[in-house]
Amino acid sequence: MLKILGRTSSLNVRKVLWTCDELGLAYEREDWGTGFASTRSPEFLALNPNGLVPVLIDEQGALYESNTICRYLAARFGHGHLLPLEPRPRAGVEQWMDWQATTLNPTWGYAFLALGRPTPGYDDPARIAASVEAWNKAMAILDQRLQETGAHAAGHDFTLADVVLGVSVHRWKATPMARAALPAVEAYYARLKERPEFGRWALDAVP
Repeated sequence: MLKILGRTSSLNVRKVLWTCDELGLAYEREDWGTGFASTRSPEFLALNPNGLVPVLIDEQGALYESNTICRYLAARFGHGHLLPLEPRPRAGVEQWMDWQATTLNPTWGYAFLALGRPTPGYDDPARIAASVEAWNKAMAILDQRLQETGAHAAGHDFTLADVVLGVSVHRWKATPMARAALPAVEAYYARLKERPEFGRWALDAVP
């Protein structure tokens, strides 16, 4: 049985849970992180020295970094579903997964903690505005890509790229702020909402 450590309010935990559901995998989940068991405890740090969720535990031990966990699960259990077997199509999926982690995610941190999940210390109007602007600019890149494919991030088929991007698009939509007019992203969001797993791990969860 797979075990997943992490609270469902974490976007990165929800990526992994959504991946498991898409693959039909059984798992156990334990709440760790803010409001639950401490990720700074020796027990948790022995599994992930960064003190971050999620952590996946299987018969081979612990694995951390959410996108890596998603890739591992799809490669091990998906047989080409969600993550192509051929190198170039697989790289196309991983490109957008990495873009989500390294380009998109850093833009929204301040704005989300100020507006979406109000947090003490995140109240500088100039920094909020700069974060919102950067967030919208990054989302415009995704919009351009979706105009090209007319479907999903890596092409016609739904893949892991859409799992990790889907939870991020929902966060962008759910945060009370001025959003750019991005029709391809809106159409993409509507397509994702047709998937029960998206409803479970995005629409029904906190942003």
